[in-house]
Amino acid sequence: MTGGGAGRAAARVTARRAIAGALLASLGAATARAQQTAATPVEVQMRHVDFRVDSTVVLRIAWLRGRLERTAADQPPYFDDKRSFALAIDTARIAVTPTSLGALLNHHVFAYRGSPLRGLTVSVSRGRLYQHGKLRGIGFTIESEASLTPAGEIRLHPTSIKVAGLSVGGLLELFGLELQKLVNLEGARGVRLEGNDFVLSPTGLLPPPAIRGRVGAIEVLDTAIVQVFVPPGEARAKPLTPPDTSAANYMYFRGGTLRFGKLTMHDADLEIVDADPRDPFDFFLDRYNLQLVAGYSKNTPEHGLVVTMPDFLRARALLRRGGLRPERGESGR
Repeated sequence: MTGGGAGRAAARVTARRAIAGALLASLGAATARAQQTAATPVEVQMRHVDFRVDSTVVLRIAWLRGRLERTAADQPPYFDDKRSFALAIDTARIAVTPTSLGALLNHHVFAYRGSPLRGLTVSVSRGRLYQHGKLRGIGFTIESEASLTPAGEIRLHPTSIKVAGLSVGGLLELFGLELQKLVNLEGARGVRLEGNDFVLSPTGLLPPPAIRGRVGAIEVLDTAIVQVFVPPGEARAKPLTPPDTSAANYMYFRGGTLRFGKLTMHDADLEIVDADPRDPFDFFLDRYNLQLVAGYSKNTPEHGLVVTMPDFLRARALLRRGGLRPERGESGR
């Protein structure tokens, strides 16, 4: 081989090595970006959403800013598995009606074998909570004042205790007795007794998905108990800008990896919009696919997805009529 041929051959080898190196570097960078995206929490923002914990318990979310955090390092948040993620709340205003609180206590908090409390209902009047139910088969009513502990828990301090229609608060005090000594709540989730006070954990009461966050204030209204969540530190998470900024009621998920059904979104950009903005968006995670099928979706220029859904209670009837269409609203025929 002549000197010129050898030089050209060497140049070709060098070029091939450079191309291979560039491809490997590009592949490594893409892998690193994918790993970074996978580890990134999914940012979330909600406005005017009635989020159903189950068929009877509804969280009325006026607004919420937070993140979906994976509970297993190798599994992203998955709508079809409520245990795959936790909702970490930065700021929010969430109301729970007395009816929903009663259902939560019956179906989740005290729904364990041997629970001493059964058939609980909750009502509110003039800023005071009234708990009605049965303690080992005997009817009782407890009137309580609600306050917030420094740790962000809700303390219900009894001002009146009646058992079988008879006032027993003074009798307990006379004999030096407390509810804590008389009622065993070891099996209950998210609630404990301190003396005669019930102490509720706003996040510990709820079934999956897990909720993390700190309540900074509560408001006791006749129609609802309102919890205001505050950031863990001084900095507040910045508001997100969803694709459809005109939507009044929506849930928006941005960044990280998000799965639902057979679909996986990397660098998630998903907005779920209420088809009927005249009332809050009724969303049931357990049955989201019904609402998804009854709705419609469109892609955005940024490769995101905007899904329009009907309220849960209207989804089945709409689906029988063929579901929503882009040219008509939820009330369309």
